[in-house]
Amino acid sequence: MLHYINKPRHTLKLLFDSIGRYIKSDTLFIRIRWRLCMGTPLHLDKPKTFNEKLQWLKLNNKDARFIKMVDKYDVKEYVASVIGNEYIIPTLAIYKTVEEIDFSTLPKQFVLKCTHDSGGLVVCKDISKLDKNSIKKKLQKSLKRNYFWRSREWPYKNVKPRILAEKYMVDDSGYELKDYKFFCFGGKCRFFKIDFDRYTDHHANYYDCDAKLLPFGEADMSPIPSKKIEIPSNLKEMVAIAEKLSADIKAPFVRIDLYNIHKRIYFGEITFFPASGMGKIVPQEWDEKLGNYIENVP
Repeated sequence: MLHYINKPRHTLKLLFDSIGRYIKSDTLFIRIRWRLCMGTPLHLDKPKTFNEKLQWLKLNNKDARFIKMVDKYDVKEYVASVIGNEYIIPTLAIYKTVEEIDFSTLPKQFVLKCTHDSGGLVVCKDISKLDKNSIKKKLQKSLKRNYFWRSREWPYKNVKPRILAEKYMVDDSGYELKDYKFFCFGGKCRFFKIDFDRYTDHHANYYDCDAKLLPFGEADMSPIPSKKIEIPSNLKEMVAIAEKLSADIKAPFVRIDLYNIHKRIYFGEITFFPASGMGKIVPQEWDEKLGNYIENVP
């Protein structure tokens, strides 16, 4: 209880998240949530920072193709048409309801995720130890959730809720699947991000396209410059793939997430609004520096 008293804005944010869907105006919703998350007024008329410009894009850059691109199942067809099917993680099954899931047809290891949501994820490393009832409850809850109402990321509003079963993948570490997140502006990759210690003490470092460590990060997952992270030897190929996809999308900004497994590259996902455009960048001046990369925004 003391935690919430000492952080009143955090408490208000939690309250707002529970009632915000009743605000009809997307602009008003975004202004209020921005104030609660960032603690400052939002400048939509003349946005300057990276995060401010993402809010402007939420409200003004509505390409109907983006709906397919955030659908975790439909996006595979699109990506394969641009860069080839060899970059796609194999699909095992697609379900409309949890009742359709037949665990007897799935392999020992697999992944379940909802096509329309963020958070509805199940990683099964041994089906014999899987609590199927709790998994179904988790997925059922996710199926009922419309991710759009959380932060008004409009492409999610009309994504068809389904459950995707995918092949279980693991990288060279033998225990995780590290993703590389490439930030592309007008078809040009400017930098990429690597998360680490995600499930213990989450941090992330940022690098330029030559793998040089950059002097900024995110407040919620602060960078650790001394952390030694092995950079893939085929980084240039990953950058080229990210740029090819982003150029085809034709958006002022898009993030392309890729995996690298034994030097083989796989597509992860397409993200238009990282952290919903409300993740604090540190040092603060870098928010505006990165914002300069987003063009064609007033």
